[in-house]
Amino acid sequence: MTNEELVSKILEQCGQRDNVVSVTNCMTRLRINVKDDALISDDGLKAIEGVLGVVHDRPQYVEVVVGPGKVRKCADVCAEMGIPATGTASTENSWQENKAAVKAAQKSNPVRDALKIFGEIFIPLIPGVIAAGLCAGVNTLIQQLNPGWADNSVLNVVCTLLALINTSFMTYITAWAGYRAAERFGGTPILGGMLGLITGLDGINTLSAAVGWFNADSPLDSILRSGRGGVLAAVLGVLILVKVEKAIRKRMPEALDIVFTPLLTLFICVIPYVFVVMPICGLISSGICTVVSSICMSSSALVRILAGYISAALFLPMVAMGMHHGLVALYTVQLNQLGYVTLYPALCMAGAGQVGAAIAIYLKAKKVRNDRLRSVISGALPAGVLGVGEPLIYGVTLPMGRPFLTAGLGAGFGGAFVMAMQVAATTWGPSGLLGCFVMTAGPNGAVMSVVYYFIGLVISCAAAFAITYAMVTDGDVSNA
Repeated sequence: MTNEELVSKILEQCGQRDNVVSVTNCMTRLRINVKDDALISDDGLKAIEGVLGVVHDRPQYVEVVVGPGKVRKCADVCAEMGIPATGTASTENSWQENKAAVKAAQKSNPVRDALKIFGEIFIPLIPGVIAAGLCAGVNTLIQQLNPGWADNSVLNVVCTLLALINTSFMTYITAWAGYRAAERFGGTPILGGMLGLITGLDGINTLSAAVGWFNADSPLDSILRSGRGGVLAAVLGVLILVKVEKAIRKRMPEALDIVFTPLLTLFICVIPYVFVVMPICGLISSGICTVVSSICMSSSALVRILAGYISAALFLPMVAMGMHHGLVALYTVQLNQLGYVTLYPALCMAGAGQVGAAIAIYLKAKKVRNDRLRSVISGALPAGVLGVGEPLIYGVTLPMGRPFLTAGLGAGFGGAFVMAMQVAATTWGPSGLLGCFVMTAGPNGAVMSVVYYFIGLVISCAAAFAITYAMVTDGDVSNA
């Protein structure tokens, strides 16, 4: 089936083209808004060849899982048909393990709303995070495997280019965060980017020295220094900036708005940002990194093992409750402050657990002759191995219920192993086999860190397979 045919069949089961208001996409799903929810046929969507899963848990909105790569092409087909996309991709969670639990989890509360805002700011930055992190990881591997790389003209050029790509994102990460934060809060994005960029400029050190806050002997211990507060400061500072900008614009004559509103906004905000927001957020960021690193990189192997198991086993339920947005903020803070991420490698094991559980279910589906389930797993498994777990989750483990839990229990063993080995990542985003290229940080060196990460994937997959095969009955699979 071509992508055009697939889109046509999906629209048909959504009440035809005229009933569709907009279509956007994430890594694996088409997100469709409709006028009349009653015209959506869940069973019809699930029966379409190429559809790996359907999430329809709120009125006038349905998510159709078609897999990575294909979803972007299907979205392009929709755009060519004249179907508009919404302003920003939805970051709403839509897990279906238990309808009542999901509804309870989606109730608004200050903590969840704050975490969600961080997710909405940083999720669009994922492509840059992945590209920069992969380049950093591959660069580290090349240099460790080839000690004389600098004398080899080809390797020298390759490593320099990889470093440039990584630097283009990491050096200006506060600017990207500021730009996105201004978009999210409804301000002028370029002003947010400018304020965020100020965070990492050398002039901050000059200002710090002028007020006696700079520690020349140990710059990292300075009350104020370049980069202090990082992305956390950028987000908070831009929130203030947007409020100031809106207040000024409301009172500014239209003829003067384009010139004086941005100028006054930056003048008013830059002083409190540099001398108040950055130092305070610096203390908070340092505290967060210290706590997380002291656990993930603890001198006690037992602490690391327990932390690794618990974090990997609970990761997917955390996602189901909408709490994973806070992890995105944590990853970004660590990456900005330390240059690596300590918790992410253990959480990557959750995807390997899904793969192991799916293989166990596939064998049982073959035994009970559930060809539909085997077909879904066959289509979703390659993506799962490469680190894109949504097709397996939405199409297999989550609808069945118990495998969603057994996958997490198995993943915990891999999480315990990689955290015990102190594997760290140069970024967050890639997982599965693709994650090998970014698991190059930590005290063991790039090569051994990759090896330990791969062993962790195998452990997670094997443990989840064994637990799922033992706990999921043939009847469960036959009725799935």
